[in-house]
Amino acid sequence: MRFNRILLSSTLVVVALVLQVSVLARLHLPGAVPDLVLLTVLALALVYGHVGGALIGFGAGLLADLAPPADHAAGRYALVLCVIGYLAGLVKPENGQLKSATGPMAVVVAAAVGSTLLYAGVGALVGDTAARHVGLPGLLFTAALYDLLLAPFVVPGLMTLARRADNNPLETGSSAKASDISSGWLSSGTGLRIGGRRGGFGGLKVKAARARVARAGRIKGVKRL
Repeated sequence: MRFNRILLSSTLVVVALVLQVSVLARLHLPGAVPDLVLLTVLALALVYGHVGGALIGFGAGLLADLAPPADHAAGRYALVLCVIGYLAGLVKPENGQLKSATGPMAVVVAAAVGSTLLYAGVGALVGDTAARHVGLPGLLFTAALYDLLLAPFVVPGLMTLARRADNNPLETGSSAKASDISSGWLSSGTGLRIGGRRGGFGGLKVKAARARVARAGRIKGVKRL
């Protein structure tokens, strides 16, 4: 990943995690907590693709695992967000631009349900049965509902910010300038015509050969057309 992507992704993930822990978690909503970190990973994965989405998801999940109050094994949520970021990056829209809201909203619902199921599944493997006591169907419904309501205010804005930060105007301008200079150098001011009869070593060789043939014809007395 390029430096500007790493810097932007790290900043957005840290801000999302702070808001989620200090604001959203303190609302004490029934069921799941609105997952702002998940929405941030989804937005960046839809712009950067599956590789960037997996890396960002792993880093964001690892920060969430270590952030207080950490009541589960470290690396559990990192695995979940790594998988979710990779899968979300596979459905990256062309040029990272949204054509409609249907696709991203479907991705948000699938990610909310999938992350909850995967988190509960990994917890069951390590002996954590908290999801059973809370009620998995209620967690799935509230997670999908809260993330779907929060997504229109988060995902499009973060995708736009990521696209603008990913474009380097200096790099684009320098490449365009180099192209103009090279084309101008080949087409003007040199007096050469590439592939033509005039100019260049090919034209000189043709003229020299014609001169030799004409001279030989005059010597032998043969008329040359």
